[in-house]
Amino acid sequence: MAEAWETWLAASLRIVLIVVISFTARFVIRRAITRFVTRLNRGDRQRQRSAGRGSLASSERRRQRSETIGSVLRSASSVLVLGTGALMVLSELGVQLGPLVASAGIIGVAIGFGARNLVTDVLSGMFMLLEDQYGVGDRIDAGEATGTVLEIGLRVTTLRGDDGEIWYVRNGEIKRVANLSQGWATASVEVQVPAGTDLDTVRELITAAGEEMAGDEPFDEMLWQPVEVLGLDAVTMDTMTVRVTARTQPGTAAAVERELRWRVKRALDQAGIKQVDEAGLTLRKLSGPGT
Repeated sequence: MAEAWETWLAASLRIVLIVVISFTARFVIRRAITRFVTRLNRGDRQRQRSAGRGSLASSERRRQRSETIGSVLRSASSVLVLGTGALMVLSELGVQLGPLVASAGIIGVAIGFGARNLVTDVLSGMFMLLEDQYGVGDRIDAGEATGTVLEIGLRVTTLRGDDGEIWYVRNGEIKRVANLSQGWATASVEVQVPAGTDLDTVRELITAAGEEMAGDEPFDEMLWQPVEVLGLDAVTMDTMTVRVTARTQPGTAAAVERELRWRVKRALDQAGIKQVDEAGLTLRKLSGPGT
């Protein structure tokens, strides 16, 4: 009994030591990962402030990306450390690990065949995060769905559609994705005027309207380059079409186009230049009430 008691006591002490070391190592590793992610986010915020307007870096997007990767690393480290500790405890209890590992391998293969779509989704989500293909707040075209990214998970990406609907897209089903919020966008406006209009005057009026727009809020932040008159896009017997473009902040092209049309229309009206509609018919200006 004395020898058995000593054996049990030694085994118990080793098991306790293994458990304490496992949880301590898990705590230290998870804390190190958390501190690394926090330091990375702090550095991104500082770079974002120093970059100013027009920077392609998004602190919120990078924060979400780093937090997701940190969560995955913490989970993986917990499984690895605690799994190793559990195997060591079973070994101390006299359990033969060879048959157990072989059985676990067979079960793992069976689960892998049954959950291959899940594995594909998780791997695709990991690569999307590591490659920074898109982030929260970006507007993307994922093939089957188009909308604003609400959440990026390892298995599913959640989008908000244009009509308010919520799309849940499996990462493994995204074969190609177009990020509509990275880099810059182009606002394009077509201005139709009668065929006999002086083009130099039209250019001056459009340029002046663009400069005025660039000095007003919030369009001074949206416009990244001055409004540019590219020239004639089409000429018919009755009309001429002038194309105007401007490089804008991502996601603001539609708002810039609407405001630019408004200002150009007002500038042409003040100069007495008649505009034409899409059918080529002259839109008559009202000279006063009752006319």
